[in-house]
Amino acid sequence: YGQWFRMGKRKRKWESGTATSYISRNQALKKLQLSLPDFRRLSILKGIYPHEPSSKKKAGHGSTVQRTYFYYKDIQFLAHEPLVEKFREFKSFVRKVKKCVHKGEGLRAQRLYDNKPIYTLEHIIKERYPSFIDALRDLDDALSMVFLFATLPQHSRLQAHVVHNCRRMSVEFMHYIMESRSLKKVFLSIKGIYYQAEVKDQVITWVVPYQFSQEMPSDVDFRVMLTFLEFYSALLGFVNFNLYHSLNLKYPPQITGADNSSSEAFAPSQIPEPEKVFKMEAEEHMEILASLNHCLARVITGDEYTEEEIPDENLPMDLNFEEQETLRKAKEEERKTEEHKKLFEGCYFFLAREVPHESLTFVIRSFGGVVSWDSSTFSGATYGEADERITHHIVDRPVQDRRFLSRTYIQPQWVFDSVNTRRLLPVDDYLPGASLPPHLSPFVEEREGDYVPPERRQELLYQETGEYRRVEVEEEEESQPPQAKRKRAEPPVAPAVGTVLEGGGGGGGGL
Repeated sequence: YGQWFRMGKRKRKWESGTATSYISRNQALKKLQLSLPDFRRLSILKGIYPHEPSSKKKAGHGSTVQRTYFYYKDIQFLAHEPLVEKFREFKSFVRKVKKCVHKGEGLRAQRLYDNKPIYTLEHIIKERYPSFIDALRDLDDALSMVFLFATLPQHSRLQAHVVHNCRRMSVEFMHYIMESRSLKKVFLSIKGIYYQAEVKDQVITWVVPYQFSQEMPSDVDFRVMLTFLEFYSALLGFVNFNLYHSLNLKYPPQITGADNSSSEAFAPSQIPEPEKVFKMEAEEHMEILASLNHCLARVITGDEYTEEEIPDENLPMDLNFEEQETLRKAKEEERKTEEHKKLFEGCYFFLAREVPHESLTFVIRSFGGVVSWDSSTFSGATYGEADERITHHIVDRPVQDRRFLSRTYIQPQWVFDSVNTRRLLPVDDYLPGASLPPHLSPFVEEREGDYVPPERRQELLYQETGEYRRVEVEEEEESQPPQAKRKRAEPPVAPAVGTVLEGGGGGGGGL
């Protein structure tokens, strides 16, 4: 009998292991007492996603029916979320309002609507991102989503205030990138414009759609996307606030004036006459701010004392040769980075009306350049076309009505290629009407044995020797195997497509 007592309680089937680690979606809905849309919304906000069990038969207690499974501990985590109670209050609120509307009690329905339950996502942001660096690491998708909705039109499934809020936050983030000069790479693709910036030693990459008229697709569930946008908007709001205060910039942003040098800031809240219409002032302020062509007001005004760093050319003697070489390379890379930030300093650009002014203004000002355009096309112009300080005139038409001999006329691709190569490229290949060189992606890293285009080989040769020498196509063919030569000699199947890819878009600037 003593042996039977030492055996303990007998384990039953489906009470341990995989069977208790997972829970189906229907069981989670019953446990949380939520509807399916509310459960989806709560899962997205809290970062809870379904998981595939190793054995569906064990997770389903012997059943092999196709189900969606979650971790049981994640559902227990959701059960203690304050938003669950807010969702229940809002459901009760909707039921009360519908009842008042059916009874014809308009005043009571309006009173209920004025006191509807609201919630914030501050505790969720702090919970999912304990430190500011964690938030920056997860900012890629948030920026891409916000920039996408900032270009969408108003629709029955998309309210206007959502688009305006996304537009405001995207403009605020671009202003920080320009003020801190954090932009590193730009690439024009068929999907949009890819940007890469380094913020607080964290690499952030996002894509911005082209400024075309967008059509709302019918096969997209905007309820799910708007839930993601709600969380990303709250996250980006916290990030913008922190980034602005790290540079002593006022938040919400205020511009310093039209000449980029005045220290008197103005904002929509500083209206001298109270009876003025606030909406018109706010719209005017937003247009000037969205032009990306004005400096932002800082918290500390006046001349600030900045201690200049004295470069130390002498390396410490107590380091060995490998450590000295590593330190020397780090200082050399830092010097190149600082020079890259000042790529367009001393250059004055003027944008023609046919070029994309927002992306060009963002890139040019991120590297120290000054830009303007015709005041009749967009708001925020600082000088006119006849200004003698203009060094580069960006056009996208092969023929201009009038030309100024004191400036250089180039196509828009020159700006982006110069940023990616980290130097001012020769303008001979980017003159108006010229066939543009291929726009190479700066995100591709060549490895040994990979195919390297001749334009990229030419740039690598310039970085090694400091001499600009054109690499001919014949040299490229000599370095390729015989199979590649025979394949290159064959006539192309689609000459038109090959011509577009080879010329980068012809005189259209590749845009």
